[in-house]
Amino acid sequence: MPLSTQSQEDDAQYILVASLDNARNISNVLKAITFKDHAIFSATPNGLKADIFQEFTIKEDSVGFQVNLTVLLDCLTIFGGSTVPGVTTALRMCYAGYGYPLTLFLEEGGVVTVCKINTEEPEEPIDFDFCSNNVTNKVILQSESLKEAFSELDMTSEVLQITMSPSQPYFRYKMSLLKPSTKALALSCKVSVRTDSRGFLSLQYLVRNDNGQICFVEYYCCPDEEVAED
Repeated sequence: MPLSTQSQEDDAQYILVASLDNARNISNVLKAITFKDHAIFSATPNGLKADIFQEFTIKEDSVGFQVNLTVLLDCLTIFGGSTVPGVTTALRMCYAGYGYPLTLFLEEGGVVTVCKINTEEPEEPIDFDFCSNNVTNKVILQSESLKEAFSELDMTSEVLQITMSPSQPYFRYKMSLLKPSTKALALSCKVSVRTDSRGFLSLQYLVRNDNGQICFVEYYCCPDEEVAED
């Protein structure tokens, strides 16, 4: 495996170690959420939210921290994100605990670069409490169809009404909240659109990595207002 020269003694100092053969697999997913300055990493023994790593070791029940997303992406693509067939950048990501930096070991063509990114106390993420039991509408479609729909929209509009059922209620959503999701849409091949009884919107994008592995990027959006019945 790439970066296999790193000994187990070296790993002993870390509470979280994750690695994969192609850093593009995670950088592509992260590019879909670059509308924020910082990203929150949340890891448990079951894996990371973006569970695309081939090796994953965690020594605590949960590990959480916040990093600058732009800096992280710059490090992941430090070798230029080569698209040459057979040439990939291997990644080993390590974290020693609260107050320590996130350390990235990146290897391409026998050259290893080490990046250390300062971590911060993670902000409390918003819990939308979106439960599948409360889903009232759901449709799965090819991403191309949704891309066509978005391309025909007036993106200068303030709100967008989404109608998925012939019966009430209908809800409108702020266009400014929906626009960031188009980054994930551009990378995806399928999308699941769901709304629950409160009008909360879930857009779950299926993204296929270079090696065929499937990842999901999910957006939640609260309704701007309920459309009154005529």
